Amino acid sequence: MKYVLITPARNEEAFITKTLDSVVTQTVLPERWVIVDDGSTDRTSQIVETYTKRHPWIELVRRAQDPDRNFASKAHAVDLGFERVNSVQFEIVGNLDADVSFEADYMEFVMQKFAEDPDLGVAGTPFTQDGNYDSSKDSFEGENYVAGPCQLFRHECFQEIGGYVPNRAGGLDWIAVMTARMKGWKVKAFPEKRFHHYRTLGTARKGPLRALFSYGEKDYYLGGSPVWQLFRVAYRMTKRPVLLGGLALLFGYCWAAMRRMKRAVTPELMHFHRREQMKKLRAIFRTILRFKKVDSFRLAPTGHN
Repeated sequence: MKYVLITPARNEEAFITKTLDSVVTQTVLPERWVIVDDGSTDRTSQIVETYTKRHPWIELVRRAQDPDRNFASKAHAVDLGFERVNSVQFEIVGNLDADVSFEADYMEFVMQKFAEDPDLGVAGTPFTQDGNYDSSKDSFEGENYVAGPCQLFRHECFQEIGGYVPNRAGGLDWIAVMTARMKGWKVKAFPEKRFHHYRTLGTARKGPLRALFSYGEKDYYLGGSPVWQLFRVAYRMTKRPVLLGGLALLFGYCWAAMRRMKRAVTPELMHFHRREQMKKLRAIFRTILRFKKVDSFRLAPTGHN
């Protein structure tokens, strides 16, 4: 399977070398890797340029910084990168953040999964973060979700969902994955491997509590069920920062609801999302009633929707 990668990068001098080293040492290299410098003010571009001189399949594109920068900037950067790979033949397109790393056979592993299943639209793996975080254990997104820092799409799937929707409020990668599932594509995170994400999700330019407040807002404007949110808040209160983290999540959701924040999803996608959340909630209760340990990664498998 031939693949291309697109990486939006802004002020990533602290981590991008780790990402560059991971990709250039892959056992199966991409046909093209377009790194879009999205208005960096640090040494991000200079670091990338040292690699473009040694690896002609890496291309650096500079994009002027948006005067009103928001989450839609990532979608615009990916669109720009996608335009640059149109002349290349490929079956898989990957969005890769500039603060991740993985083993040398990571891409070969994922390409094999695509080759084995023509219905597989989005693929990836769980991820780790500093502090012993492992998304397969510490997140309830489960195996039918692929996290944003490293998402690989079958080309036809990416085109069918319209790529990343330039939503100013965020959630671009989540919307892409859920739309793919809603349209009948398989989405799978394969637990045999991990990638490492160096910056804790949602904390760029924010403290942990502010990030959780923002996640609560996001849960609302992405159409999350209030019933699911209450259970999510209760679960989050058991994690550090104990109690305060859950309260921040709750206040974010309620604040967005009181302001009637415009939702970033269609009614169809919101209905699909809430139905999936209720499936997970029922699976959790069934597991607890059987006095078994909840496996958050394999909750309510839905297969090909």
